[in-house]
Amino acid sequence: MTEFQTVVEKYYTSGYNCSETLVRAANEYYHLDLHDEDMKMIAGFGGGMFVGSTCGALVGSVAALSKMVIKTKAHDQLDEIRPYTQKCVRNFKEELGNMDCAHVKPIHHTKETKCLNTCLLAAKALEKTILETVGE
Repeated sequence: MTEFQTVVEKYYTSGYNCSETLVRAANEYYHLDLHDEDMKMIAGFGGGMFVGSTCGALVGSVAALSKMVIKTKAHDQLDEIRPYTQKCVRNFKEELGNMDCAHVKPIHHTKETKCLNTCLLAAKALEKTILETVGE
């Protein structure tokens, strides 16, 4: 387990959902300078927005990546954020097989650990993305 995954595990096992976990862990590990109040905005993305849509762990990952990259607004940096986000989605799908909670959950969710494995694999995908992009 990587250091980042250890931080992810800490937040998930503290009761945060998948989207909250990825944002909070990235905030701590990558020093994103987000405040507790700011991170509440991501809470509604857990469980694929509670309808099985895009996995909250992916949404949290893209949110964290965006915070690392964007200086003013996305439209000012489309040449960066577009391919970075595309790589993040690609890496997530490679690790988890799909980007929708409805397809990810039956494979990676267990009664005992719930979506912890999903969050750990999302962390792996985000780390890979950061190495491929922000490190450029």
